[in-house]
Amino acid sequence: MTLEFDAIFETPRNALRSKLRRTVRWGRGLSAAVEHWLTKRRSRRRLSELTDEDLRDIGLTRAQATAETSKSWFWS
Repeated sequence: MTLEFDAIFETPRNALRSKLRRTVRWGRGLSAAVEHWLTKRRSRRRLSELTDEDLRDIGLTRAQATAETSKSWFWS
């Protein structure tokens, strides 16, 4: 009995679907994390552009705003 070359390397459809689903989930998770980091970066940039009067309106001091904007957009 001989095996066909294609039969040896054939992957069941369910295994391919499972791998594809895992890859898609991983990609979506990565995309969500990057979007979260970029959102924090944008909001901190906007915070740094506010005037002292604007900061007072939202209940922050310039020191608090500076402390927040000095944080890394990636880690915190």
